[in-house]
Amino acid sequence: MAFLLKDLIKKQAPLASGHRMCAGCPAPVIVKQVLMSTDHPKVCTNATGCLEVATTIFPFTSWKVPWLHIAFENSAAAVSGVEAAYHGLANKGELPEDMKNAKFIAFGGDGGTYDIGIQALSGALERGHNMLYVCYDNEGYMNTGIQRSSATPIGANTTTTPVGSQSYGKREIRKDLLSIVVAHHIPYAATCAPHDWMDGMKKSQKAIETEGPAFLNYFSPCIPGWKIPADAWRKLSELAVKTCFWPLIEVENGKWSLTGESKRIADGKAEKVPAVEFMKNQGRFKHLFTQKKDDVLALIQADIDRSWDFYRKMAGY
Repeated sequence: MAFLLKDLIKKQAPLASGHRMCAGCPAPVIVKQVLMSTDHPKVCTNATGCLEVATTIFPFTSWKVPWLHIAFENSAAAVSGVEAAYHGLANKGELPEDMKNAKFIAFGGDGGTYDIGIQALSGALERGHNMLYVCYDNEGYMNTGIQRSSATPIGANTTTTPVGSQSYGKREIRKDLLSIVVAHHIPYAATCAPHDWMDGMKKSQKAIETEGPAFLNYFSPCIPGWKIPADAWRKLSELAVKTCFWPLIEVENGKWSLTGESKRIADGKAEKVPAVEFMKNQGRFKHLFTQKKDDVLALIQADIDRSWDFYRKMAGY
């Protein structure tokens, strides 16, 4: 389905303005892309994190859908419980008319998904709940002080991987969460980047309409955590895809494919941009350029190339 901006602007936004998210943060954009991709009634759970604390400053809320705040580690467990309760009410004939055909969506950051929440996520996927889990991946524990997570890339400067004479930042490669999720044999999983809103909304619609568990990993640049200007997220989202740092991937019933610009690169219709173009204007990587850490930059490029080759092969290239 194609989404038209002239139609979308007539819809009521599911997340009201006036929240306390950082100026320029794409997380609210991501929420709107996901929730506006369907007209079904929706129930959302939200792990502790930037999105939760900044959109629900007591006694206010920006959410215009039924919403449940849950702890860092169990957004997936909570949404699976809500989904199970829904089916229990449906079987008794006790569902309110306006909640028939409801969809269940969990949101969590990378800290609450890659790390603290992965056990609950794995359990919900294995049990086969009819739900969508959305990770907004800003590559660190940004809400609690910009600590590293397992989504943080090599070389990034965080408060727990500080740069110094003995350290160039984080030394470990990012966790491949998409492959871990796909290994649960769920019917739908994909990666999204918010600048390509059409790709993201089409994938969101597919994920929501899927019978069974679905997963979306959304790229989400962080203004303070990445030390970037408030208007930089869109350009960085584009560069993340063009450098293959963040390929756009779709996995339907075990079949891998590339979408958008990533497909164009794989088909030879667009050029793969060097990783330094994505990194050079981010404060978290500044030291790699000022200290001329060419060996680390080469290590980062090699890691991106390795991952890209893997995804291309999975997609049949």
